[in-house]
Amino acid sequence: MLPENFKLADYLQRIAYSGEVKADYATLKQLMACQLQNVPFENLDVLAGKPISLDPQTIVEKIVYRRRGGYCYEVNGLFAMALGSIGFPYRIVACRPLFYPVRRPRTHAALVVTAEGQDYLVDLGFGSYGIRQPMNLAVLDTPVQQDYDRYQLTIAADGDYVLSALVEGEWIKQHGFNLTPMEWLDFMPANWFNSTHPDAVFTQKPLILLFTPTGKRVLFGDSFKQTEQGKTTVQSVSPEQQADILAEYFHLKFS
Repeated sequence: MLPENFKLADYLQRIAYSGEVKADYATLKQLMACQLQNVPFENLDVLAGKPISLDPQTIVEKIVYRRRGGYCYEVNGLFAMALGSIGFPYRIVACRPLFYPVRRPRTHAALVVTAEGQDYLVDLGFGSYGIRQPMNLAVLDTPVQQDYDRYQLTIAADGDYVLSALVEGEWIKQHGFNLTPMEWLDFMPANWFNSTHPDAVFTQKPLILLFTPTGKRVLFGDSFKQTEQGKTTVQSVSPEQQADILAEYFHLKFS
């Protein structure tokens, strides 16, 4: 999972990380914050009909050197490369999205990372209600405040961990996962589904997300939502305005 073109120094520059790098919790938390605030979650290649490659070298080229974003396999895949380069033990896990009205397969990829003897859920690619910081798997049934958002881990009847987010005063299940480690190639069918199937949310409309130190920005279809310090504003975006929004608020420019 560590291709020849992955250079830790270039990755750290891409995510605007400065300071010492060690395989400890403080570094893990800061790395996650920096990537979330500098690498957008985005599905623009999917909408353009371009294939989404799981080849690690292609992911590095796209995100680090072309300064693009990506969806879960790409952004979490890149983060896994950084973890391996630094020396963090980690596993890739398959998650079942739980916010749909019907049961869905385990199509989401996330990471479980070990730091200072503790296991953490780390996920940089779950869209609007993804976590902002590592979630300690030992802290269950307890709301966890992450900046202005709240999350909670519970255990389901089938033994899965379940991540929930507090959305407008209601706990909404986001996804469930277990600790079975997955191989990278196990996500090839899910990647194909998410990037090509007409029922997949990513093939239907733009979904762009970038976290800020105190909130987040989300472009979903023709709606642009900014949340800062718990307060949200929403505006409609015309097709003519979209390129300017992408450049100004998500640092995405296309020639």
